[in-house]
Amino acid sequence: MPFTRIAVRAGKLATYRKALMQGVHLALMEVFKAPEDDQFMIVTEHDADNFVFGRHYLDIERSDDIVMIQIAVSNTRGQDQKKALFAQIAENLARDPGVRREDVFINLVDVARENWSFGNGAAQYAT
Repeated sequence: MPFTRIAVRAGKLATYRKALMQGVHLALMEVFKAPEDDQFMIVTEHDADNFVFGRHYLDIERSDDIVMIQIAVSNTRGQDQKKALFAQIAENLARDPGVRREDVFINLVDVARENWSFGNGAAQYAT
């Protein structure tokens, strides 16, 4: 169900990128009860000219190590569950690979269930 895009500055090690994906997926499993094998993620790296962000927006001091995460999920969760997911992702990424909480930017995109196709040209969640 979740489709996750993670964007970072170019030059991060493969182990770092893998830890980002693992930390996000663990949070999705814990908070949103996503199945273990329901993992669809993309990590992209960008040079400085193609990676722009507000360093001080909302009085949060961000560094070049900002991690931008966008997660598309079915629109079945409430505000409290979303807040819990944000907190759990920040906690997981702070622990491993050591991302500052200020550098964890998350955007959750709610998608109607009928807007997913997981293969075979079928709308598996459509009723």
